[in-house]
Amino acid sequence: MRRIIDISQTLRSGLPVWPGDIAFAASAQWSMGPSSPVNVSRLTLSTHSGSHADAPLHYDAAGQDAATVELTPYIGLCIVIDARGAGETVKPDDIADAVPARVTRMLIRTFDKFPRDHWPLSFKAIAPATIDMLAARGCVLIGVDAPSIDPEHSKTMDAHGRVRAAGMAILEGLVLDHVTPGAYELIALPLKIEGGDASPVRAVLRER
Repeated sequence: MRRIIDISQTLRSGLPVWPGDIAFAASAQWSMGPSSPVNVSRLTLSTHSGSHADAPLHYDAAGQDAATVELTPYIGLCIVIDARGAGETVKPDDIADAVPARVTRMLIRTFDKFPRDHWPLSFKAIAPATIDMLAARGCVLIGVDAPSIDPEHSKTMDAHGRVRAAGMAILEGLVLDHVTPGAYELIALPLKIEGGDASPVRAVLRER
């Protein structure tokens, strides 16, 4: 039996969210008791809550929504690499030696310890040139532990733009502290949300 490694954040009260975005909340719609045989909860959340997949609609007004994205990028062989030694952005030279000549899916660790209980004051973004390098090596998905592949205060979203040009998929907010760099099988399907600009995912790695 191949071990499954959960790399998802837990959706919960107090979950750190992008500044100004919707806080996650769960409350009882029905509670088990004399008038109800079941528990049913009501959720309030952002499409970007926790570990999530950005749909092209997030950064392209004419892009696909979460319900219509191609699912193939979110399942299959991936490589996990450690880029904690990079500067403010992960540049090609920071990871080139760790990236195979051909790679399909790439997950990049940047945090020493994932900020489970607070919004990070700073995080490493992905340089647009790094997106270009990965695309040139056949990459169809990039995943990061950071909240975004672009800097928090970016207004141009350059890395997202390069992803759009390359037709790549994006996963953000992954928890990679406990993952040894190497090759795995990734499974991280977005929910089928009509009009969704993103979707939370239950992201897991399966050992090969």
